[in-house]
Amino acid sequence: MHDVYLYLHLIAMAFFVGGQIFLVAAVVPALRGAEDREPIRDIARRFGQGSLVALAVLVVTGSAMASDDHLWSSATLHVKLTLVVITIGLILLHTKRPQAHALEGLVFLLSLVIVGLGLSLAT
Repeated sequence: MHDVYLYLHLIAMAFFVGGQIFLVAAVVPALRGAEDREPIRDIARRFGQGSLVALAVLVVTGSAMASDDHLWSSATLHVKLTLVVITIGLILLHTKRPQAHALEGLVFLLSLVIVGLGLSLAT
């Protein structure tokens, strides 16, 4: 069952982080300067909905793997979980202040750190 959790965890992580990279590298530059901002808002809204599902999958599968691997006492896991909570808070804040683009950058950077911590836990 651990392999199933790991597989789902990696797919959800790829969606969440990969989607952020796609938005930053392709969508925003392609639509920057457009008078009609609605396409960017629509894309961001749909990505946000998918991200909520991905975050739920990450929490469920991550919890299951932490239990399977007896990692709940790991300091690395505690740091990772703290950053996950901060990231979720920043995402919620960003939904209230979508023009605060610094929040997007901070979410992305924290996401990369979380991935690195996850890799550290997996080895």
